[in-house]
This record gives sequence, C-alpha cells and structure tokens, in this order.
Amino acid sequence: MVDEHHLSRVRACQAVGLPRSALYKPTTDQAAKDAPVIQAINGMLEKRPRWGFWKCFDRLRQDGHGWNHKRVYRVYCAMRLNLKRKVRRR
Repeated sequence: MVDEHHLSRVRACQAVGLPRSALYKPTTDQAAKDAPVIQAINGMLEKRPRWGFWKCFDRLRQDGHGWNHKRVYRVYCAMRLNLKRKVRRR
C-alpha cells in the first residue's frame, strides 16, 4: 500500500486500522510456543481425565513447569477441556 499509493507508513496504518508497531514486530507462532503446554496437559489428563483446571495446574507446577495460570488456562480452554460444574439439584 505504501509503494502502490505513495502513502506514508503512518497513513497506510491508519487506513487499515493497525498500530505502527505492527509493521516492525515479528509475528510469533503461538502454536509452536504452546506445544509443550499442550503436551504436558494431555499427558496429565490421560491418567486423570476428570481433573479440573486448577488441580491440573497445581500438578504442573509441582512437576516443575513454570507456566503461569493465564497461559495454561488459555490453552486448556482452546483444547475444550472445560468441565461443566456439578450443580446440586433440589
């Protein structure tokens, strides 16, 4: 867009709706970064499929993984592993 329409980078980014920092920031492959987390969660839940997120996260921490809960929860939800809560019926 900059070369074709002779616009500055600022104007081109404004037209598209991107911040200028997006031009200079290299893209990261999120799937490659999350592969060890996915592998660890799958290994954990093969043994105990009924474990919820927090029990799984605590065990990952005990095993020495340093991932924070936000990252693990994002991957956990992306894998659609959320369990429904058992609601007590009257």
